[in-house]
Amino acid sequence: MKEFQHGGDVKSFARKAKCQVKEVIDLSSNINFLKPKLDIDFNSLDISSYPNYDKLYKAISKHYNVMKSQIELYNGGSSAIFKLFENLKLKHCTIYSPAYLEYKKAAQNFGYEIELINRFKDMKKEVKKGSFVIFVNPSTPDAKCYNINELLNFWIKKECTILIDESFLEFTDYESTTKYLGKYDKLYILKSMTKFYSSAGIRVGTIISSKENIIKLREKEPMWKISTFDMNYLIEVLKYKKFYKKAKKRNKENLKLLCSTLEKHSFIKMIHQSEANYILVKLKDIKAKELQEKLLPYKIMIRDCSNFDFLGKKHIRIAVKSKKSIELLNKAFEDIAKCI
Repeated sequence: MKEFQHGGDVKSFARKAKCQVKEVIDLSSNINFLKPKLDIDFNSLDISSYPNYDKLYKAISKHYNVMKSQIELYNGGSSAIFKLFENLKLKHCTIYSPAYLEYKKAAQNFGYEIELINRFKDMKKEVKKGSFVIFVNPSTPDAKCYNINELLNFWIKKECTILIDESFLEFTDYESTTKYLGKYDKLYILKSMTKFYSSAGIRVGTIISSKENIIKLREKEPMWKISTFDMNYLIEVLKYKKFYKKAKKRNKENLKLLCSTLEKHSFIKMIHQSEANYILVKLKDIKAKELQEKLLPYKIMIRDCSNFDFLGKKHIRIAVKSKKSIELLNKAFEDIAKCI
C-alpha cells in the first residue's frame, strides 16, 4: 500500500470486482451516507463573472458562530493544510498520530522536522517548544473525541502554534475549539463541511483563526480559488437545518447498529469506541488485506489502515452507512467467518 493512500477509490474497486460502480458498498470512505436534496438550478448561475464570496463567508460565519474576519477559504481541506504549512514557515511539527495522512505529507513537502506522538500510549509526552502541533478531533481513523481544554493549556505553555482539525466534529455533540480563539493568538482550526454534507466533490475547506492571522494568510492567497458552483452549493446546504438534525440522528443510530454487528464476529479482536461516523477495528485471525480480498465478491469496500502511523496490518476502518449496507456486511462476515 502506498504511504499516503486514502480510502474511497470506488472506480478501481469496481474494476477489480468486475461490477458497476453503483453496485459497490463503500464502507471505506467516511463521508456521510445521507445526502441533502437541494433544489439548485446550476444553469441559472452567472458564471460569466468572477465569483464574489461575501454570501459564502456570511453563511459559514453564521454556521460556526465566528466573525467573517476570522475565516479564510481554500480549495478543499487538503489545500488548506498544505497552504498553512507553507505560509507559517515553521521548522518543527508535532503530529498526534495516527492522523489524517496529508499532515505528514505536507510537513515533509515543506521541510519540517516531524515528531509523531502516539495518541494511544504517549498523550502526556513533552512537546518541543514552539512546535507546530497538529491534533485531529475527533481523531482519525478511530473517531475519539478528546478534552481539548487540558491539551491546549499544555501546548500554550510550550508556546506552540496549534492546528485543531474538526472535520468530523459535526457528527458529535462536542463543542468546537472556536471558543478559545480569543484566548490564544497562535490557534488555527480546520473545518471541512464536505464530510458531514456528503459532498467531497465540492472543494471548500475553511481555516478559522484570529483576525490578525487571517489577514496574514489572505495576503498570500489568490483572489479567486473557489468556483461559483462550489460556493452556491455550500450556501444552499448550510440553510438546510432539517438535514443537519436528521443526519446527525441517523448516523448515531447506525453507529450503534454497526458496533453491535461487529461485536458478533469472533475474528474481530478490538472495536475502538467511536464518537463519529466511522469505527477503527483490530482483527484477530486475519489481516486487513486478506479481509479486503474476501469481501471483494460481496462488492464491499473497507479501509486497510496499515499505512497509518502506529497501526498494523490487522487494523481496518469501517464507515457508518445505511442499515442495508450494515446488514450486507454482517452477512458477508458470517460467510467469511466459516472460512477462517
